Amino acid sequence: MHQRIGAPGARRRRALLGGLVLAGLVLAGVSLAGTASAAVFRPETFTLANGLQVVLVPNHRAPIVTEMVFYKVGAADDPVGKSGAAHFLEHLMFRGTKTMAPGEYSAEIARVGGEENAYTTEDYTAFYATVALEHLPLAMKLEADRMANLQITDAVVEPEREVIIEERRQRIDNDPGAQLGERLQAALFLNHPYRLPTIGWAHEMRGLTAADEDAFYRRWYAPDNAILVIAGDIDVATLRPLAEKYFGGIAGRGVPPRHRLEEPPALTPRRVTLESESVQQPSWVRFYQAPSYHTDAKSAAALQVLAEILGGGATSRLYRRLVVDGRVASAAGTSYDPDELDRAVFSFYASPPSGGHVEPVEQAVGVEIDRLLRDGVTEAELATAKSLLQAAAVKARDSLTGPARTIGAALATGGTVDELEAWPEKIGAVTAAEVVAAARAVMLPENSVTGLLLPKPTS
Repeated sequence: MHQRIGAPGARRRRALLGGLVLAGLVLAGVSLAGTASAAVFRPETFTLANGLQVVLVPNHRAPIVTEMVFYKVGAADDPVGKSGAAHFLEHLMFRGTKTMAPGEYSAEIARVGGEENAYTTEDYTAFYATVALEHLPLAMKLEADRMANLQITDAVVEPEREVIIEERRQRIDNDPGAQLGERLQAALFLNHPYRLPTIGWAHEMRGLTAADEDAFYRRWYAPDNAILVIAGDIDVATLRPLAEKYFGGIAGRGVPPRHRLEEPPALTPRRVTLESESVQQPSWVRFYQAPSYHTDAKSAAALQVLAEILGGGATSRLYRRLVVDGRVASAAGTSYDPDELDRAVFSFYASPPSGGHVEPVEQAVGVEIDRLLRDGVTEAELATAKSLLQAAAVKARDSLTGPARTIGAALATGGTVDELEAWPEKIGAVTAAEVVAAARAVMLPENSVTGLLLPKPTS
């Protein structure tokens, strides 16, 4: 039985409680001093006749390659009343084709010493395998087979449905922080499908059928709705014929447009409190709807810089003022993931010291938000944040899978290779005035949902 891992999938990539949050993968930049080069990952790209976009990210440090396929469909595209359909199909992709028995894909990758897995987000579903270069043809052959020949029958759907229900039980139903995160998301998005959990609601997951999943597969899983990303020790001259051989013969389907419900104007701040016997340490979090790179690239860049200034680590505003100086919190920070097809979320999070209460924490964060909106950010803070963001990409270049994930996610959510490569210039051009303007547009009381995770009082 193939086990999914918690790579950015089966959950919304947002600030969650419990362990609190880590910022999403930084879109790559390169310069340390505002003189950024346009070369980030230096990808090469071409498109097959059937519509499959192929991207190569050269990395010749070792004879290893990562193959990733991104389908431009995710949990926000689940049919109404069938939440979890996209995530369920991710699981079923490992359960056999016309030529492979259930589990054979994973067994074949393991046989050659490779690693593989998959993950589902709101906007796309990704599958990946890392193998020695000599085994790339095998990985591509197996992946192409899944794209064209998946067999979805009751025999595989019935037991796998129990797997995803158990996954939900372990990751959500037994985790108060995850439960609160779901409720916050549902309160933040009143109409847009981002209000629904990626893994699905349990009662709807139980109703997913083989016919449902087969229809979803045939509607969305096609070469003209996919991106093939190869990162590693290979060149285009070698990759192109392999892509043609294994994927070129799969017919495009003319994938229909994605229809997303629009979000109505927010009229009032919302507040969600969850008390649980499983909670030992209180936590506080606040979500704001925010633009993404796809909806407003200029504001998104400014908000990335702001997230670094406010909550980017031990030298950030929130950590210094709440944890180090004020000592009202044991942890504090921000999270902003602009890699969404539609609206994103900018969040604040904090926890009081052991035995403390959330009220002083919430008040302290409110003071910092008011100070930001009133006084803005300094040029020194701006320069430091830019350098930190851009420096992070120098390390990202050394990763094999990181660039593949970043590029695939950007392309699957409406971006282009050129836009991604120009990201350093976008960050370098952000001004203090733009940071404040973006903050003032986002951090409105009526645009927020505040969450409290509290221990359940003993009687």
